[in-house]
Formats: sequence, structure tokens, C-alpha cells
Amino acid sequence: MSDWWKEAVIYQIYPRSFCDTSDNGIGDLNGIVEKMDYLSSLGIDVIWLSPFFKSPMKDMGYDVSDYTEIDPLFGSMQDFDKLISIAHQNDIKVIIDQVLSHSSDQHKAFIKSRTNKDSKESDWYVWADPKEDGSPPNNWLSVFGGSAWEWEPEREQYYLHNFLSSQPDFNFHNEEVQDYVLGIVKFWLEKGVDGFRLDTVNYYFHDQRLRDNPTSPIQFKKPPINPYYSQNQLYAINQDQNLEFLKKFRGLLDSFPHKTSVGEIGDSHRAVELMKEYTKESRLHMAYSFELLGNKFSAAFIRNTVSEFFKEDDESWPCWSFSNHDVVRHVSRWDKDETTDFAKLTCALLLSLKGTPCIYQGEELGQTETELEYAELTDPPGIHFWPENKGRDGCRTPMTWNYKKENAGFSSTKPWLPVKEKQRNKSADMQEQEQNSVLNFYRDFISYRKLDRSLSEGSQSFIGNHKNILIFIRESHKKKTLCIFNCSDTAYSINTDFNLVDNKVISSKVDIKKNQIELNEFGFIIISDIEIEIEDIEVKLKIN
Repeated sequence: MSDWWKEAVIYQIYPRSFCDTSDNGIGDLNGIVEKMDYLSSLGIDVIWLSPFFKSPMKDMGYDVSDYTEIDPLFGSMQDFDKLISIAHQNDIKVIIDQVLSHSSDQHKAFIKSRTNKDSKESDWYVWADPKEDGSPPNNWLSVFGGSAWEWEPEREQYYLHNFLSSQPDFNFHNEEVQDYVLGIVKFWLEKGVDGFRLDTVNYYFHDQRLRDNPTSPIQFKKPPINPYYSQNQLYAINQDQNLEFLKKFRGLLDSFPHKTSVGEIGDSHRAVELMKEYTKESRLHMAYSFELLGNKFSAAFIRNTVSEFFKEDDESWPCWSFSNHDVVRHVSRWDKDETTDFAKLTCALLLSLKGTPCIYQGEELGQTETELEYAELTDPPGIHFWPENKGRDGCRTPMTWNYKKENAGFSSTKPWLPVKEKQRNKSADMQEQEQNSVLNFYRDFISYRKLDRSLSEGSQSFIGNHKNILIFIRESHKKKTLCIFNCSDTAYSINTDFNLVDNKVISSKVDIKKNQIELNEFGFIIISDIEIEIEDIEVKLKIN
């Protein structure tokens, strides 16, 4: 099937924290192979691997010094080949991160660029002269704090870095840079990967006139902890040339059969609009933003975000996720009590939305954010903005495989981030034996989704606008599935005016009578093969 990625369930693996087989406290490629049976048992279709390339690890691998080499921390190219082979034997596809907007400052090209204006690579990065007073060329800020410009005495110029100063931005206006990064993509396609997750895909090009970013139009109640978000990033990122380059990228991808791509859209002003724009007209297959990875959670917010994406647009395609390696885990972010009921509700909701769902490792355990001390941090933003922003380490702590083993079975030696008791208590081995565990619920629901074509490929129609109750219909081949979610800790009763007893149902925290649904806090019900017209649903559902 050419659009297999639309029905797939993606599982993100953060290799550093998945499973350590080399006893260095850091997860590795062979650790992923060792857990392939576990991944297969989840029923997922694709694994996305965060970076494992050669890197000085200033940003945990998102600062790449060699794009076609495996960092020894994670293993060897032979280990990667084995991973691809074993995954494919288990009918699991593999997509890998590509960090193309910037490299490490230890990349050979940057070393040449910073030391010699006459080198072949001189214009591979974004260089600019200072203002007359010696200050940076404009007001652009780094996502990780401070100016986005770093002075290089040897060239007597500033270079651009949207992230750490050790992560200089490539100059995509240079055709040689475009050819170089497309060569990297081709290398991994020839290695057999099934696609790519493109890091900061809207950051490739910058405004060549280096115009100042304007102030954000958002009315903040108090200034953002990170000043970066006080600006509207009109010129540092989001340039039209991004879209033209992605057509080149897509052309290369399409020359290999059955590949896919998902782009990360980093923008705090028009993220959903950019997601749509980046996934039409033969650009990316799908994209995600931080809209559903933020602090907002309500029936209204979910309904409005998804509706906005699909409004008057059947061509673009989203990849929805609630957690990943960059944000506080959603069970902690959205539920103050961090309940298993909430973990199950969000599983069912994510896997029922129109779009491709992406699960982050540990999410299937109902895993919560790890509270870390300042001395335990490794993440640059967390160290810089502590304690108001504790960074990303709390969601990156190791997977907990076995409650009884040292470091919960992740490693036999001290891991790069600590395993705390709270996370150990959600270990996979404990949940394997518990029929009603979050882990087994994820397995059951992924299986349910595959059997119900309405959930995996159907259209989506939202019903009503209740502030706490989210209701929608998924429909495919004239078969309809009704989905009702109580996104609050308040109980509701729903009179249905049609019989539910004979339908196929999956639910949690719900009591079902012949014509009534009792939705307890964070309860939900999904009813397959309903025989009622969509326009009649709202009339026949009475929420009390």
C-alpha cells in the first residue's frame, strides 16, 4: 500500500535510554535488537530512532559530527545493519532522525569554514559581519538561550546557531550544502531505512537580508521563561525556500519505493498552518508540531486543533503525539494525580484521532516524569533555565524493564540518567502479569485499532462542543465508530436514545446500560459499527 504510513502506529525510541547491552550506562543499537520481541508484542508498525550518529554529545546526539558513522557509544554499522534486518523480519519498519539544519562545531566542514574564508566550505555555514559597534548582525535569539550569533575571532565574523553555539547552522542557500545533505539521506536509504524524521524541518533557510524578528503578537500574562518565545520568528526560520528544498528531498525519497517522512515543525505562532503547508504538494508525507505536546489539555483544545488541521484540506497529513523526548511526559503534564485511568484515556484518544499516532517509549507503561536534582542534569536548557524550566532530562530517563534488577534492568552499571523508584514501580515485567495494566491496555487498543478500519483509515466528524466531553465519529466503507471521551475528573451521564448492548465496545471507567452511558472521571467508550446517521448523533446524545 503506497500510503501505509497513514495507518501505521509509530513508536519513538530514544536509544540512549532504551536498553544498554555494552555496560557503559548508555542504551545502544543491540539493546533495541534485544527488545524486538517486546516491540513486536506491542503491535506497533514503525520504530523511529533518535540520533545515534557520531557526535560530541553536547546536545545528546542532535549535534552531529559525522552523518554516516555510528557513534561508538551506540555500537557499529554492523549493529545497525542487524537492527534493520531483525526489525524487518518482525514486520517493523525503521525510520531514523536526520538533523540537517545544523551540525556539530566538530564537523570537518565547520572546522574548515571557521578557519579559512577561502576554503571550499567557507560558505557552508551562515556567517555575517558585526554591526559597527561590534554587536551581532541582528536580534535573533537561540532556542537554548542568548543570542543566536557567536563571534569567531579567526574569521572576524559571527556565525548563526539557532540552538547551542556548538551547533552551527548550515547555509542552505548554498546549493553545495543541499547536495551534501541529500547525499546523507541517500546513504541511509541505500542502507535500507524506511524513512526519516526530520529535526527542526522549518529551520533550514534563513532570511538573507538578516532582518530583525518582530516582537511576538501573543499577549503574555508574564514574560516567557525563555526570551526566545518573546519574538515572532519570521526571519530566522520558516522561509519559503524550505518548501522548495523539500520538493527535492521528496523527489529523492520517492525514487526508493514505500518510504516515508515526518517533519518536526518548531513554531509557537502558526504551527498547525505550517504542518499543513509542509505536507502538501509533494513535500513531506506528514508533520507534527508541539500543539498537542504542550500544557493545554481539554476536549475543546483537542477538537479545535484537529479540526483546524483538516479544515478545507484533504491533502495534508498530521502525525499526532502527546509525549516525546523534548517535553514533560503527558501523564504528569496533564494529570496532577498521574493516574493509570488517565494514561488509558490518552492512549485511546491518541490512537482514535485521524492522523498517524506516535507513541514515545515508556508511554505504554503510563510512565511519569522523573524528578531530578540540579546535579543530575545533563540537558543544556535545563541547566541554563533551572529551576523554572528543568529541561528535558525528566522524560529521558531509562526504560524500566525489570523491577527486581539493578537499574530496573536497563543497565548493569550506573546509567547516564538515574532510575528513580517512582519509575521503577511501572516496570514492564510487573505490568506484563497484570491483566488491567496500562501496558496490556496499549497492546489491546493497538490491536483493536487495526481491526476497526474506521479508526485506522476513516474520516472524522466531531459532534457538539462540550467543554469536557469529546465526541466524534470515524467512518470508513459505510461503517461508523462512535468515540466518546471524558477529558475531565468530573463524572457525566449520557442518555443515548439508541441501544448499545449489542455493539462491539472498548471502554474504561464506564458503566453501560441499555440506553445510558455513565462516564466516570477520565472515562471513555468506543463503539464500533453503530447504525445511526451522523446528523442524528447529536440529537440522540444527551449529556447530563
